This record gives sequence, structure tokens and C-alpha cells, in this order.
Amino acid sequence: MEDKMLVSVILPCLNEGEAAGQCVREAFEFLREHGLSGEVLLVDNGSEDDSAARALSEGARVVPEMRRGYGAALRRGLAAGRGDILLLADCDTTYDYADFAEMVRILATNEADLVIGDRFAGGMEPGAMPLSHKWGVRFLSMLARKRFSVQVRDFHCGIRGLRADALPRLELRTDGMEFATELIAEASRKDLRIAQVPAHLRQSRCERSSKLHAVRDGIRHVSFICSFPKSRF
Repeated sequence: MEDKMLVSVILPCLNEGEAAGQCVREAFEFLREHGLSGEVLLVDNGSEDDSAARALSEGARVVPEMRRGYGAALRRGLAAGRGDILLLADCDTTYDYADFAEMVRILATNEADLVIGDRFAGGMEPGAMPLSHKWGVRFLSMLARKRFSVQVRDFHCGIRGLRADALPRLELRTDGMEFATELIAEASRKDLRIAQVPAHLRQSRCERSSKLHAVRDGIRHVSFICSFPKSRF
């Protein structure tokens, strides 16, 4: 792993409170432990609590994005990131940022353009994901694999990485949770090299309310999978 590789850790955030500060700390700990220069960038998606202040107090750079939605926040973060490698993770303490290490190695050595975490390979703490969500993720990922002809096991994993020089090739447009599928589908359509690494899912270390709406977000994913342009697929 290169000592001077510049990395942006991008965290989308909406009313995460204590979790925002802890995630920023863990992201900086990852950078220090691996000798990486870089930044932690929190995208404040219209929070009404002290998430932004907590992130700032831990040394993060904070950028606002008032259009609500997971995709809107991450697209803002990708555009604002200064790193050669752009790392994305949920800002809810459910991911172990140590899993970024293998992503950085793959991206820094130019073995792939996009790296996706795989929670089914990495393992999940008991209670970290409801059984209904596990089967929902498996079903939606199966649909997406068939539709987009790409062998990604976990289309909805919240931890992933992208080479910044690949970003201009991607036409990313969605604002909601379906962005997770769009990023992979668009990367496949543009012939980017996609890799996967194990990712560990844990229960949140902070009290928080989930932003996921299983039925609504599932319908949006199915709609996106069915409506994405058919060229190449």
C-alpha cells in the first residue's frame, strides 16, 4: 500500500448525531493506521441535529447537499472528493472501516476501477440485518446480476471504493437508495473493472433510527433495474 496515496473517505449523513462523530474518528484512524494521506468528507444531507458540528469537531470536511436522498448525498460527495481514491461508507457505525484496506490496495495498484463490499462473504453480527432484509438483498442482487450481466453478490453493501479517474466515465443520476444499484450497473455498462472484497456488518454502536424503508426502497430498486437503459445489457 502506498504511503502517499491520497484518499477521500466520503460519508453521507442525515441526522446521525453521535454516529457521525464516531464514524469520522474511525475513518481517520484507518488513514493513520495505514499511513495514508487523505481527508474525511461528510456530506450533510439536511441534518436537523448536531451531526455536522460533531463531524467538524473530529476534523472532517463538511459539505452540504440539500436534495434529500442517499444517491444525492453520495453524488455530491463524489464530486467534492479530492482523493485519487474515493471510499464510500454509511455513516452509522455498522461498517468496519478496516475493510477499506483491501479496497485501497486493489484500487491503488490499478487492479480494478470499482470495488464493492460483500457482506455475505465478510459476515454479519447477530441482529445486524433482519432476515427479511437479507432475503430482500439476495433477491434484488439476483435480479440485478441477471439484468446487468455482472457477478456482484451484494449490490446494496454500504461500503465501496472507486478510482477518481474512472468517475468522469459514469453517468450517475439517481437520488435515492437505488444509487447503490446504479453505480454498479453504470460501471458495468461503461466496461469498468469491478472487484469484490469481504465486508463485515455489525450492529450500530450508537442509538439511531434507520433511514431504510424496506418496501419503498425495494420497489425503487426493482423499478430502476427494469428501467435502466438496455444498451449493452
